[in-house]
Amino acid sequence: MRKLTHMLLAGTLILACSSCGVETTANYQVIPLPQEVALSQESPFNLNDGTIIAYPEHNELLKRNAEFLAEYISQSTGHTLQTEALAPGSEAPKGAITLGLDPAIGNREGYVLTVKADRVTLNGQTENGVFYGIQTLRKSIPAEPKATSILLPAGSIQDEPRFSYRGMHLDVGRHFFPIEFVKKYIDLLALHNMNTFHWHLTEDQGWRIEIKKYPKLTEIGSKRSETVIGRNSGEYDGKPYGGFYTQEQAREIVAYAAERYITVIPEIDLPGHMQAALAAYPELGCTGGPYEVWRMWGISDNVLCAGNDKTIQFIKDVLAEIIDIFPSEYIHVGGDECPKVKWETCPKCQARIKALGIKGDSKHSKEEYLQSYVIHEAEKFLTENGRSMIGWDEILEGGLAPNAT
Repeated sequence: MRKLTHMLLAGTLILACSSCGVETTANYQVIPLPQEVALSQESPFNLNDGTIIAYPEHNELLKRNAEFLAEYISQSTGHTLQTEALAPGSEAPKGAITLGLDPAIGNREGYVLTVKADRVTLNGQTENGVFYGIQTLRKSIPAEPKATSILLPAGSIQDEPRFSYRGMHLDVGRHFFPIEFVKKYIDLLALHNMNTFHWHLTEDQGWRIEIKKYPKLTEIGSKRSETVIGRNSGEYDGKPYGGFYTQEQAREIVAYAAERYITVIPEIDLPGHMQAALAAYPELGCTGGPYEVWRMWGISDNVLCAGNDKTIQFIKDVLAEIIDIFPSEYIHVGGDECPKVKWETCPKCQARIKALGIKGDSKHSKEEYLQSYVIHEAEKFLTENGRSMIGWDEILEGGLAPNAT
């Protein structure tokens, strides 16, 4: 339970005499609200152009954290704060904001922020925790470029996350977002103490990540000829639409997120939601095509052919390059919304069902068990390569792969 021992100060502006300029007071009632905020009656800390941000010498992560804090304060207030490395055993000068590590803090992402009249101390069990404390401090300071000083109320904040996985999802398959937007999205995740970015990279309506072994995925699969107007009205806008990320750009996003303690989890949705891939490689579908990158919304009946040996190899090849780009423990394979109508009439899929000895029962059809076979193959490949698989809840159909989430 969050505890507020004193009424939080409102983030209002206090107008002083013209010779003294403008003061503004920080407000610790931010989102997400810290677990415990305890204010004291001591004088506040005065943050101004003379304030420095100190960090332990030779700790590159805390150095970067200090630079982030200086940048945040500059953006919101116009104050330019200097950063300074502290040699081991030395004490930060008065009037400084000091970043440090404290192994006594129980949660690896937890932090303790202590504000006194002559100094501010921000400690975390890890550099991650310090970063989240910086976000709290950053959000507490009103954006007021004309303020000559910012008063930080004295007291302490103790905080840690309730959940170890805190994430947001972005689907760029249907609507492509340029790399600058993705970075801004990551900035907003960091602002709200999120640590996971789920990047949905493929859809019926567009394939958005470069795969070098299959160049047509982006040459053809990233572009649709036009887009339906509204919700499948039958009318189209007549405008070509497309876009994709090179592997170098994807790595740039991974590095950008990592600097903000955010893990990028990629999603390659399979065996459904693959019409864009089939437009590029029609031999991977049950009918052989021709296919087009889907111009409509919804779920296409055209999915990967589960009876085709090339399909399993395609999945493994794509996942191999995804693993090389994204260092995350988890790789998302979708597994949702895969219509079985093509499999029901596909000779190759029915032959695969027969060869595997699959039988339908009261729980699942034989085609649902066939999807489980595809998902198991993907999960086995990821496990062999030191990764773990995530899927949507439909991967439960036909039996869950052993190490799947």
